[in-house]
Amino acid sequence: MSEYGNDFVVLRDEDGKETEFEHIDTLEYEGVTYMAFIPAEMSLEQEAELVILRLEGTEPDEALVSVDDEELENRLFEMFLERVDEDDFYEPTEEK
Repeated sequence: MSEYGNDFVVLRDEDGKETEFEHIDTLEYEGVTYMAFIPAEMSLEQEAELVILRLEGTEPDEALVSVDDEELENRLFEMFLERVDEDDFYEPTEEK
């Protein structure tokens, strides 16, 4: 991720509903780029829905599309969770 922090994007679902998400990580798997997002109002410290999307096309016509293969989505989910745990994406706050 950028040293300047995470990116926020507005994604539109198949019904046209727009929701703001925070981009938390990107990984490449078998030559394909996948991006992980959580709802913007959530944090990694909370249980949040992880949305994984595949990047298709080339600039300037890139698009994020859903991952339709459930087995692949589960594999990617585990990979993203491992990366979050390993990379310490957030620093837990210490209570005094």
